[in-house]
Amino acid sequence: MTSTAYNRIVAAVDGSSTSDLALREALRVAGGGATILALYVVDNGVMLFDAGYYDPTQIERAFADSGKRALEAAGKVLADAGATFETKLVTEPAVAGDIAGSINEAAREWGGDLLVIGTHGRRGVRRIVLGSVAEAVIRQATMPVLLVRGQAAEG
Repeated sequence: MTSTAYNRIVAAVDGSSTSDLALREALRVAGGGATILALYVVDNGVMLFDAGYYDPTQIERAFADSGKRALEAAGKVLADAGATFETKLVTEPAVAGDIAGSINEAAREWGGDLLVIGTHGRRGVRRIVLGSVAEAVIRQATMPVLLVRGQAAEG
């Protein structure tokens, strides 16, 4: 049996190339001995404001469908690698409008002992203005977090 430092690794995925890198790093860290949870949290932040009457169910469905596609792709990568894994789609985040808080809560509830998340390579003013889910995750984390750097964005 392969001994790993971590037994339950959570990989936050969003369908981006950066989250693909994070998923592959989670596989590398798992080394065949840990279980990986591919986790997608639906961003419900756009549903928090009132712009007159509208029915948010179509938007919610589109976001959930996007999450399902991201998890299917992650599941294929994990299955092809022979990993022990689970996938989880969080459609009702623990913290409304707070993806990072919801990622941390889902990871904690699953019993994760490492959280792997990609950064999106923002630099300078764009990073300060736009913020980062990964940065918010590490500020709130109750377990070790492994950041996987994506390609640096121009500007």
